[in-house]
Order: sequence, then structure tokens, then C-alpha cells
Amino acid sequence: MVMAQRRGGHSSRQGSSKNGAKAGAGSRRGAAAAPRGPEERTPKAGPSSRKSGFRPGRIVKQADREPAQSKSQPKQQAEQREPFILPPRPAGPTPRRAPFALMVTQPWDEYALLDMGHGRKLERYGPYSIVRPEPQAMGSPRLGADVWEGADAFFTGDLEEEGPGRWRYPSALGETWETHWDDIRFYGRFTAFRHVGFFPEQAAHWAWMDRQIRTAYLGRAPRVLNLFGYSGVASLVAARAGAEVTHVDASKKAVGYGKENQMLAGLDDKPIRWIVDDAMKFVQREIRRGNVYDGILLDPPKFGRGPKGEVWQLFEMLPEMLDACRQILSREALFYTLTCYAMRASYAAFDELMIEVMTGQGGIVESGELMIAEEGGARTLNTSLYTRWRPLTKQEEADQ
Repeated sequence: MVMAQRRGGHSSRQGSSKNGAKAGAGSRRGAAAAPRGPEERTPKAGPSSRKSGFRPGRIVKQADREPAQSKSQPKQQAEQREPFILPPRPAGPTPRRAPFALMVTQPWDEYALLDMGHGRKLERYGPYSIVRPEPQAMGSPRLGADVWEGADAFFTGDLEEEGPGRWRYPSALGETWETHWDDIRFYGRFTAFRHVGFFPEQAAHWAWMDRQIRTAYLGRAPRVLNLFGYSGVASLVAARAGAEVTHVDASKKAVGYGKENQMLAGLDDKPIRWIVDDAMKFVQREIRRGNVYDGILLDPPKFGRGPKGEVWQLFEMLPEMLDACRQILSREALFYTLTCYAMRASYAAFDELMIEVMTGQGGIVESGELMIAEEGGARTLNTSLYTRWRPLTKQEEADQ
């Protein structure tokens, strides 16, 4: 059953016939780590009551502090912390569990997965062909060695996503290039940790979120919170669809990328608050302020460390983060989405956790993997896991 299709993103379901998205912990893409930072210097007003002097696209830095430690530095022993105990769930229905689904991103004019195998992948990003490590590419390449060797850029080093390594360019290249998805323009860029400024597999989720926002009938603009937001492509998609967006990332550099992308996309008149802060602390303050959001995106890293030694560890801290975000979902919530690149985990584990967190809210939880389809081939590459909650449609409620 096809779930979403929009110039580079669609999904296909597998399973039974049951009813069926870089701050805080450091962004997986070179952003700073979590938790950190004192309270931000933004007005004590929620996303629905911005100060009259608000200027879309401004960057809000959360107080002066030392730059966060880069994730390129060696990981230290994690601090000991008490396990988080999920509070009793409110009275109400348990979310329904949808069948496992693959959300597959198809090639588009600015991106294609050309080939993969032997722990590497060959991709086309705009004018460049790029070779990077990919542990999930366990088969054999189908293109000739001359095609691979003719690439414009190579990332060499550790196969781990945040492992050490470096870019190699046979010919000199610029750091950035203009690209787009749908009609949203943004920059591709060669960054540390083998990343290129955006994650093409997320296109399937961008298309799904775009539709959720455009088909909402709230009598006002939906309010969307993008945590661990990195370079902000998802924030731009949400803003273009009509949402008021709050974008949070621990890395000032990543937030700067987002601001540049907003200007390039011609969306500088859209209401996006760019905030440099720790995700967990930001959410906890929003709980105290009573601010709520109609859609929440989370894309946390596996591990991060802040400037004061604070540690983010996905498997230990995710339950607390999900429960905190649940508390700032509005009564008219449209979606609550988690993506995770910890491929050693199972989508079923995140599915179970989301259902537990959202018990009392009803709705439905959909989980699976984000995939990229190979150009001109039958193969797909799995890149990450996802789970998301949404309310039931009227038809789904009638079928109960």
C-alpha cells in the first residue's frame, strides 16, 4: 500500500492487512552534543505568541558558552545515571499498531544512488559523484571499477558513521553546491563525518509531513518543532507547507547552515525560529511554559557530549525524551516522528516504545525503515529506522 509519493519520496507497506522528519545531544551530522547550555535568551512566549519584533530566520543563541565538543573527539566513559521510569499513562486508548513499512526514497534530478556493495556506496549529488562508506551495502557492486574510480569525491576512514576519516578530491571542488528537493533549494556541502549537508533518505518523510500539514484543518497555522534539526531542510518543508516552525540544534554551525538554506530557498518570510540549544532542556522549559506543538520531529544521534561533560546516549535517554515531547503535543496533534540511525537496534523496539509513550492518546503508530532505491536497479539500501504516531483518520475511526 503506497503511503507517500512526491518527487523523490514514497513508501510501500509490507506486512499484514491490519490498519495502519540535528540540539541537545549533538547532532549526528557534526553538531554539538547534549545536554548543555543555560536557558535561552528568547522571549518567554510560545510559538503561537511571538514577540512583535520577531524577524523570521533569526538565529537565537542560548547564552554565551564555550563551543560544544565535537563528536570527532574520542568518546569517553558514559556517566552513570538512574534508569528513567516512565510515569503512569493517562487514561485513554492504546495506539493501534500498523504493519511494518518501508519508506523508499526514489532518485530525483539532484540525487541518485548509483551503485553499492562491499561496504561502500556510489551516489550522485547534483554535479558530483561521491563514494562513501556504507556498512549496510553488503552485496557486490554492479558498475565497473572505472566508474567508481572516476568519482569526484571519496570519503575514506572508519565505517562507523561518526568514525574518523577525511575527504579526498581528485580535482579541486568547492565546499558547497546548490541543490533542491521538490522546489525547495538548499546547499549540499562536504562536511566532517562523511556527511553532505542533508540526508536524501529523509525525502520520503518530507513528503509525508508536507501532506500531513497541508491537509490539516486547525483554523490556524500548525506549529511544528524540529529537534536535532541540523541544516533545516525538514524545517523548510514544514514552513513552505504553512507551519510555524521552531528549529532546535546544539550546533551554532548547523543552525547557520539552516539560515543560509532558508535564504537560498526564498523562504526568509516564513516563520522559522532558529534556536541554538540543548534539546532536552529546551523541551523541559516548554513544558513549564505550557507551550505545545501540533507536530514534533526528532532525529537524535546515538551519542553526544556537551561542553560541561553532559552526555547524551540514545538507548538510555530516549524514553525520557519521548515522554517529555509527548507532554508538549497539542490536543490537535498531527504527527510525532522519530528517526534513528542506530541500525543495530530494531524498528520493533522503537515501535514498542512509541506505543508505550503514547498510550492514552489513541491514534496509530507506524514503524519501519527508511530506504533508498538504486537508480535503474531493483535493489534498495536501508539507511535508518523510524517510528511515528499520528491520529486516526475519520475512515479509520469508522472502521474500528
